[in-house]
Formats: sequence, structure tokens, C-alpha cells
Amino acid sequence: MEGRKIKTKSKLKVHRQKHKLFRANDPLLSVLMWGVNFTTHELENANIPIMLLPEHFKAYVKVRVDNQNFNKEVMPSHFKIKEYCPLVFRAIRKHWQINDSNFRNSLTEPSILLNESAEANTNYYQSCDRRFIIKCISREAVEQISNILPEYHRYIVESQGDTLLPHYCAMYRLTVDDKENYILVMRNIFSSKLKIHFKYDVKGSTFGRSATDKKKLNSCPTLKDTEFLENKCIIDIGPEQKLIFMERLKRDVQFLVDQHKIDYSLSIGIHDLDQDDIERHKRASVVDMNISDSSSFDYSDGSESPTRMDDSNVFDEPFHMRSSELSTRRESYNIGFADILTHYNRRKKSVILTRRRLSTSDADETLIVQPELYARRFLDFIDKHCI
Repeated sequence: MEGRKIKTKSKLKVHRQKHKLFRANDPLLSVLMWGVNFTTHELENANIPIMLLPEHFKAYVKVRVDNQNFNKEVMPSHFKIKEYCPLVFRAIRKHWQINDSNFRNSLTEPSILLNESAEANTNYYQSCDRRFIIKCISREAVEQISNILPEYHRYIVESQGDTLLPHYCAMYRLTVDDKENYILVMRNIFSSKLKIHFKYDVKGSTFGRSATDKKKLNSCPTLKDTEFLENKCIIDIGPEQKLIFMERLKRDVQFLVDQHKIDYSLSIGIHDLDQDDIERHKRASVVDMNISDSSSFDYSDGSESPTRMDDSNVFDEPFHMRSSELSTRRESYNIGFADILTHYNRRKKSVILTRRRLSTSDADETLIVQPELYARRFLDFIDKHCI
């Protein structure tokens, strides 16, 4: 008699996704993710030159994709990608210890929209890990960056990446639906670990430098020079740290003067430890009242981060400084330059003359001045409000 065959339950086989899907709500972001993944993998197979030559500052990678009834749920059927100066930007990223793998991982996940403007080419996104800012820029801005890129690269090398200038990491042109979009990827000035309670954008002049009433209604508005003075803000980092900070700032400003740049500003993000403690206690009390709902608290957005100030990894961020131990202000600061691309030329000179004629204030208070004068006023303002 043959033995009965015993049926056994087959083990559940887990099917893992073999290929990454570059899915985002915005087709432009899907194309960007695909493009970053493609170009960084190409770079890993490229020979790295010992020295960058002039030809590398004119180089690019260009890809065209045409699909017919394929993967259309995830990607547009037709798109083009161009990465500008891939070897140059890779060399620049290397000075900030950003390898291809980390860069790819940060930018191949759906990004977060920070603002949506009615104006063209002004949208900002943030990478999922908040390490990078993705900025839609104009074609003119691409030309301006391309013009200063050789000197910018040289400056990054000479300073060994120790700069408050924008950390440019990559630049792309994405063509979707026959529309060209220009993308600039930069490191995020503001902390990815700690909540920023106050944000300022200062230029060293109060002429036309007030935040609008509409923007002040935002949860954390970007205020300007007028509000900075009204709120009696001080960057309290102590004499030793101030000396290092001002030397770095003066070096950066001299670079901008040499490039004939004006109208730049310093972005200042302030994390208030006292306010953070109050918010932390409020969250803790809510959790105590309803333990079962504790899992619903999501700190992944960084604005409500539970990271403590003594976490050493927080201070690896390049734009970060602590307040002085002797200070009565329990704060930390994230400080770096915003847009640095405004060039002083004949057109800007005519704008200066026009604004001075229309202005009832002193000439020194006008917003746009010659590079040397702009730099002097800018540095004097920062030096005065940094102790």
C-alpha cells in the first residue's frame, strides 16, 4: 500500500522590486530622479582626470528617451535630460564628502515642494532627506553659473570647501512635454536635524527690505533686514567663533567682489533651544495623555525633529554654528549665502541711477550699489550684529 502523500503548505514567497520606480506627483521630478540615477551611474564608470581642463567646463551628458506605451504610468513617454559639466560638479561635491551613491540616494526619492510661485522658474523643492535644495532656475542663471564655474571651482579647491557660498552640486536641463526646465541642486543651508524657528534674509540695507504682510502669515516666514533690526537680533557666537566666521565671510565676499557680484544676501536660520524645550514638553504631555496614539507622531519632516542639541552628527552640517556657552541666548544658527548671481554691469548701473533719482532716502541706503561699496556695507552690517 502506497503511503499517502502529505500536502504541505508552500512558503510565501516575497517578491521584491528589482528596479527602482522613479514615481513622483510631478512628471518633472520623475524625470529628474531618472536622470540623476542615470548620470551618476555613468560617472562611476568614467575615468576621473587628474586635473580638470577647460574642455571639462564645456562638457555635458545628454540623453533622449522615447517610449511607446511603456512605463507611462510612472514616466512621461518622451523626455530629454542634459547634465552640465558632470566631472566638474563631481569634483566639487568631493570637497564636501558627497559621493555619487549618497547623492543618488538623496535625489532618487520624491522631493518635497517648499514653495510654488506664480512666477516662472521659481519653484523650490527639498530632497527627501533635507540635505539638498532643488531650484528651478532660468536659462540666464544657467549662463551666469557657467560663466563663473571655473573661478568658483578654483575657489572651492583653494578653500578646501570651507565656504558660506552656495554649495552648487549639479545642474540639469530637463525637457518634458517640449518645455525646457533648468534645475540647480544645492546643499541645504538650514538644518535637516533641528527645527528652524526664525528665518532671516539680510543684505545690510533697510531700503525696500521688509517682508510682506502676506508672507508674515506663514508659520515660519523669511523676514528681512527691517524685521532683523526691529527684533534686535544678534548672532551670539562668542569672540573666537566670530573671528573664524568673519574671516571666512570676508574671504567669500572678496570672491564675489572679484566676480563683480552684488545684491547677494545672507540666509540666517535660528533654532531656539528654549522654545524647542517648550514644544518638546507639549508633545510629551500629549503622548502621556494618550499613549495609544503615540505612534501617530511623525517627526520625519525635520521641522519637529526630536534630535537633541548634543547629537554630534548635527554639527557636521557645514552652515551650522552654536551660540556661545557664555551667552544668555540658547540658540544655534545656520548661516549661508543665498543667490549670488546678480552681476554688476551697465544695466544694473542704470537701475542704480534711476532708483537714486526716485528715492527720497540717502544714496547709501539704496539697495543696489557698486560691488566694493555693497561688500563694505554688507560686512559692516554682519560684523555689527555678530558678537
